[in-house]
Amino acid sequence: MLRRFSFLLGLLFLATSAAHAQDKVQLFGGYSYMHFDSSPSVSLNGWGLSGQYKFTDWLGGVADFDGHYGSQFGVSESVHSFLFGPQVSWPARVSPFAHVLIGGSHFSSDAGSDTSFSTAIGAGFDTEIGHNLSWRIVQADYVYTHFFGSTQNNVRVTTGIVFRF
Repeated sequence: MLRRFSFLLGLLFLATSAAHAQDKVQLFGGYSYMHFDSSPSVSLNGWGLSGQYKFTDWLGGVADFDGHYGSQFGVSESVHSFLFGPQVSWPARVSPFAHVLIGGSHFSSDAGSDTSFSTAIGAGFDTEIGHNLSWRIVQADYVYTHFFGSTQNNVRVTTGIVFRF
C-alpha cells in the first residue's frame, strides 16, 4: 500500500513538473500601490510590469518596472523603479514566490528630481485562472530607496495578470 501511494505521488509530481516545464517566460502587468516614506509619507498609485525567464521550474530571473504617481500639498510626485534579480517559486495551481531585486529608482516632483540605488525584497502568490493565464493575487515588497541624502523605507503592493509562454 505504501509503495503504491509513493509511486502515485511520484507520478503526480512528474506530471505537475512536466506541465509547468513549458512555462519558461512569464509576463506580468497590473495595478500597484506604494506607501512612499517621504516627509510626510504619501500614498502613490500606479502600474507594475515584470518579465521572468525560468531557468528551472522553481528558479527564474526577473526584470521588474513600475511607476507610482500622486501629490501632496499641491505638488505632483512620481517614483519609477527598474529592478532585476532572482525569483524562486513553487510550481503549483496556487504558486507562492519570493524575490530579491536590485536596481535603481527615479523620484520626480515639481520641486526637483533624484535617482538612487534601490532594492526590493518581497513575496506573493499567483493562481491559475486559465490556460497560460494566472492572476497575481498579491505581491508585497519592501522597497529601499535613498533620495536627496535621505533613506526611504517604502512598501509596494501589486496585483494583476500573468501571461505564461
